[in-house]
Amino acid sequence: MVSAEFAINNKAYLTTKVSLFIANYGRELRVGIDIRRKRKMEKAMEFVKRMKKVQEEARVVLKRA
Repeated sequence: MVSAEFAINNKAYLTTKVSLFIANYGRELRVGIDIRRKRKMEKAMEFVKRMKKVQEEARVVLKRA
C-alpha cells in the first residue's frame, strides 16, 4: 500500500504537469538523502507566490478537463 501511495503522490500528471505532492506542498517528495543536491532556502513570500501560481495553473487546467 505504501508503494502505491508513493507512486500516486510522486507522478507528474499530464493535465497539471506537476505531481500531487508538489501541488499540495510546493516541493518535491523527499525519498532519502541526496548529497549531490545543494539548494538554498527560498524566502517565504517567494514560496507563497510560487504555490499560488502552481495552484492557479492546476485549477485552470482542471476546469478545461
